[in-house]
Amino acid sequence: MRIEELKNFLIHPDATVVDAMQKIDKNAKGILFVVDDKERLCGSLTDGDVRRWLIKTGNMYSFVENLMNKSPKFLYSNNVKKYREYLQKHEIRVAPVVTPDNVVCDIVFLEGEYHEEKTHQGALTDVPVVIMAGGKGTRLYPYTKVLPKPLIPIGDIPIMERIIDRFRDFGVKEFWATVNYKKGMIKSYFGDVVTDYDLFYVEEDRPLGTAGSLHLIEEDFDKPIIVTNCDILIQADYADVYRYHKKTGNALTIVTALKNIVVPYGVVHSKEQGRITGMEEKPKLSYFVNTGMYVLNPEILKAIPKDTFFHMTDVADMLLKQNRPVGMYPISEDSFLDMGEFEEMHRMEQKLDLKSE
Repeated sequence: MRIEELKNFLIHPDATVVDAMQKIDKNAKGILFVVDDKERLCGSLTDGDVRRWLIKTGNMYSFVENLMNKSPKFLYSNNVKKYREYLQKHEIRVAPVVTPDNVVCDIVFLEGEYHEEKTHQGALTDVPVVIMAGGKGTRLYPYTKVLPKPLIPIGDIPIMERIIDRFRDFGVKEFWATVNYKKGMIKSYFGDVVTDYDLFYVEEDRPLGTAGSLHLIEEDFDKPIIVTNCDILIQADYADVYRYHKKTGNALTIVTALKNIVVPYGVVHSKEQGRITGMEEKPKLSYFVNTGMYVLNPEILKAIPKDTFFHMTDVADMLLKQNRPVGMYPISEDSFLDMGEFEEMHRMEQKLDLKSE
């Protein structure tokens, strides 16, 4: 591995959780190895470690050393030829290679031996999924003057079909789509698609917001349901999201993504009488944002006001006022793909390694 590539997998113990999430996004392997100033191995950190830390503490500015695994698996450089046997023995996909003085000099991978779909296949077989597909998609005008937002293609496949295909990877067999704007086109398209799943339509007579139409679903669900916007792709383990919701006892779980915003100016800090206390060049602000994917308990559907414009954020506010638990499931910035604007739509195509038409 080249030095430049190797550095994408190394992080210092004093780096923050935000720094770690960005680096994990960059290397796209879900793991980092923590090294000191002399690049000696101190620990390891996975995207799962980061997620568990954020769920537990909510502290995205904590130092990496506070959440790293301090006893990582590794190989010595003089034994690297047996790396495949070592990885298989310990049931891991990646490990650092260190010199006799513990300096990380390489990283080995068990490529081709791990298939994500096999680990989660069928995990959500009986889980209902609702796709909110009734909006006009005004941010994508003039595309949406011709096509409804759910049918806008990413590559050569409509975004809603991509969403369904992703859930199908986890075994989902029943989908509900809340529709309004150009609903005939949506129903016509999916009516011509050969499927191995059921797609039911919930038709709005007028816009009811991202949650108002859920009250129209006549099915009496007996388990938590997944609700998602029709213009996003979440690259995460949906089965783990669902397990987390049930384990925590949340009434509502919101999938959130890290969002980094760079202020494009030098920021001035001041106090009384206009005295400057310091200056900061192009500071970075980090927040967790709502991705538009949720898991909610079935009884909440009946609590949504009938024939009322109501958003999912209103549902969250309602539950918080009732002191019912609302939680978040954090994912990295690069795992949230939003088609809502042209620039983001092109990023989605690039992330999925598709050619823009």
